[in-house]
Amino acid sequence: MFDFFKKPPPTTPTQDKPDATERQGLFGRLRAKLTSGAASLARDLTDWLPGRKIDADLLEELELRLLTADVGLPATERILADLRRRVARQELANLDALLGALRQNLADLLRPVARPLDIPSDTRPFVVLVVGVNGSGKTTSIGKLAHRLRAEGRQVVLAAGDTFRAAAVEQLQVWGERNGVPVIAQATGADPAAVVFDAYSAAKARGADVLLADTAGRLQTQTHLMDELRKVKRVLGRQDATAPHEVLLVLDGSQGQNALNQARVFHEAVGVTGLVITKLDGSAKGGIVIAIATELGIPLRFVGVGESIEDFGVFDVDDFVDALIAPPRAP
Repeated sequence: MFDFFKKPPPTTPTQDKPDATERQGLFGRLRAKLTSGAASLARDLTDWLPGRKIDADLLEELELRLLTADVGLPATERILADLRRRVARQELANLDALLGALRQNLADLLRPVARPLDIPSDTRPFVVLVVGVNGSGKTTSIGKLAHRLRAEGRQVVLAAGDTFRAAAVEQLQVWGERNGVPVIAQATGADPAAVVFDAYSAAKARGADVLLADTAGRLQTQTHLMDELRKVKRVLGRQDATAPHEVLLVLDGSQGQNALNQARVFHEAVGVTGLVITKLDGSAKGGIVIAIATELGIPLRFVGVGESIEDFGVFDVDDFVDALIAPPRAP
């Protein structure tokens, strides 16, 4: 068992809750990624909108481009219905007006789900059960979140509940060492519910603020592994009737519509309360964020756009919409 507890490092202004500079850095990198490919939505708008008449034909083309950008049918239909009404009322006379209306629609769809993770001071430990499929960036997201919480001065414990892969435990232990937090682990093949049980007890005994519990990656079609997640939830519920306080689903944004399907199944199985969308730097479009927000309404807590700690942050609606549809900046 890997078990130690250090005091959090002293905080500095850059370690507190993310400020405007941090957000600009994160979403600036996202913007660069989303505008770099020939298939990007931003580049689409830049290439074919200027000089075009704002009419029904243009809106049909825009509808197709939104769909191919993974925005999804329900969101696209809502956006186009509003734009068509505005065109009919002659409110969108030029490109700037159209882009402004599109930006407003996208922001309106996203704003209800842009809710940061709230950790009340009177719940200790606050238990976050982290779930997702293999390769979604789940364990890395736990490490980055632990870093963020430590920078806020919180005491954190990690539970190595992915007992099927020795590499997953080792990866979590590396993050534990890096962040100065204890990692509660057992042998490969141990019962994940038992690991999480021990981790909760350890976190409670130490007066920790947050317990972040890793789980084995699984496909949404693996019914027996979904049953295992339910078991972990039940075990936590026996220790604290309100736990887990957050079920955080990590989704790979580059998976497009498959990420939406994963979210549906995990939500049905374990009641997802928050989302982390990773690897947006690997997505040509980024529209899947809007599809998930529109169809499921699950709070979007964090996004990731790369491997470094700085590439993980709180989701911001306006910055994301700017990254999604703003034209590429000149070098």
